[in-house]
Amino acid sequence: MRLLSRVVPVLVGLGLASCAGVDVGTNYDPAAVQRIDNFRTYSWLSQPQKSQDTRINNAIADARVKEAVDRDLQARGYRKVDAGENPDFLIGWQGAIDTRLSAETVDNYYGYPWDPFWGSYYGPYGGGGETYVRQYDVGTLILDVVDAKAKALVWRGTAQTDLGDTPSAQATGKKLDEGVEKMLEQFPPKAEKQK
Repeated sequence: MRLLSRVVPVLVGLGLASCAGVDVGTNYDPAAVQRIDNFRTYSWLSQPQKSQDTRINNAIADARVKEAVDRDLQARGYRKVDAGENPDFLIGWQGAIDTRLSAETVDNYYGYPWDPFWGSYYGPYGGGGETYVRQYDVGTLILDVVDAKAKALVWRGTAQTDLGDTPSAQATGKKLDEGVEKMLEQFPPKAEKQK
C-alpha cells in the first residue's frame, strides 16, 4: 500500500502532462492588417541562425514544418511560388527545445484530512509529503511572416508544448501539426475594432 501511495501521484502527473495541449500566441503590426489581408502568394525564407540542437537543425524537421505550413496555407487558398516570382509575403520558421524541471510535493493524504484534528495532529500515518521531480522537454516553434515588398516583419506566431520525458517522432509530429494549425487560424489577423 505504501508503494502504491508513492507511485500513483507520479503516474497521474505524467498522464496529465502527456495530455497537455499546445499553447499558441500571435502578434502583428496593426498598420499592416490591410496589406496582409491582400496577400495571396508566398515563398519560404531560409532559416535564420541555425540552432546547434540537432533535434531541430536537420532536414527532417525542416521538411515537417514546411509541409505542415504549406498544407494549411494552401488549403486556405494561398499559393506557394519561387522567390523570384515576387511573392506577396515570405514565411520563415525557427524552433527550440528546452529541458525543464518541475517539482511537486504530495502529502500522504493527497490533500484530504483523514483525522478530524488534522491541522494539529496527523495520527500514526501522517506527516509531511514527498516531492517528485520531473525532467521534460518543451518545444517552441516560431513562424514569421514578412511583407516581401516592405521587407518588414508583419506577423509572428508562436506555439509551445510539453514534449514529455521521451518524445517520440509520432507524438512530436502530431503536436507540430496542432501548433501550426492553431497559429495559422489567427492568420491573417483581423483589424481591431475602435472603441
